[in-house]
Formats: sequence, structure tokens, C-alpha cells
Amino acid sequence: MRNRPIPGSSGLVRALTLLGDPVLHGACEEVTDFGPSLARLVEDMFATMYAAQGVGLAANQIGVPLRVFVYDCPDDEDVRHLGHLVNPELVEVDGITVRGPEGCLSLPGLEAATPRFDHAVVEGVNVEGEPVRVDGTGWFARCLQHECDHLEGSVYTDRLTGLRRARALRAARRAPWGRTD
Repeated sequence: MRNRPIPGSSGLVRALTLLGDPVLHGACEEVTDFGPSLARLVEDMFATMYAAQGVGLAANQIGVPLRVFVYDCPDDEDVRHLGHLVNPELVEVDGITVRGPEGCLSLPGLEAATPRFDHAVVEGVNVEGEPVRVDGTGWFARCLQHECDHLEGSVYTDRLTGLRRARALRAARRAPWGRTD
């Protein structure tokens, strides 16, 4: 996917980084500049997420190692959650652990049953620096945990163990885009 504008959006669709790219495997930096470039980054992230038909996207997935993610994700009651978080911190996870299907825009076409808590709370700020607290359950809780993991330099395959992990990494190596070095 090349950097290109998306019709009806002011954001630019940016190229996705794929599993194995060093930017995906290092912790992201805190945002300190809350100017127009941050707002533009968030617009570009939404455009890229929608073009790739995702429900969440972290900045390092487009090669920008900053603590920012966007989401447009339903919960298990089909309530839509739309927003962004800057400098987010996962402050609470609880409830039962659910092993459910999980994919990632940085591992296109792959999916694996990944354990996540069914409740998550994330705190951060918006592009203007105003405090934001997001409480998610079900599928949306999975999305919040997934995006927070990205900002710590982790992908969902890092949560897999044993045969599940081996199969997922083998599939990634065999994918047309695959490299897991």
C-alpha cells in the first residue's frame, strides 16, 4: 500500500509496516508535540486503517514510533467505539480471559486464537492534550489491549505459546510479505 489520499478524507493512506520491521518491535516514544503534525498523523492513521479495513491502528504500524493509536471498533453488544488515544496507558484489565480470533494489519491475512481479558481500561489524552479514559469490553477490550501492545513493541503472536506460536510464525514466514527476523 503506497502513501495516497483516500476519497472523502483529509488523511493520507500510508504504507503499513509488516512483521519483522524493527519499528514494530521496539517501545514507542511519548508524544510531546501537540501541534498540527500530530493532528495530521491521526488523520492519516484513520485513513490508513479504513483503507486496510481494520478496527485499530498504532502509529508504529505506519512506521512512526510514537505512542498514538486510533480505533473504530464495536464491542460485543455491537456498540461502535470511535476515537484516538495519545500517550495511552493500559490501566486496568480484568474479567475472564477469552481465547479468541485475532488478526493484525501488520500480519495481513493471518489470524490466531489469542488470549485477552474481556475488560480493559486505557487512559491517555487526545490531540489537544485533554485527558481521555476509555473503558472497553469484549471485542473492543481486545482491540484496546492489542493496540497498547503495539506501542510497547509487541504483536499478538508474542502472546502465543507452543504450537499456536510456531504455526503462526511459520504462516508469517510463508506469506508473500513474510519475514520474521
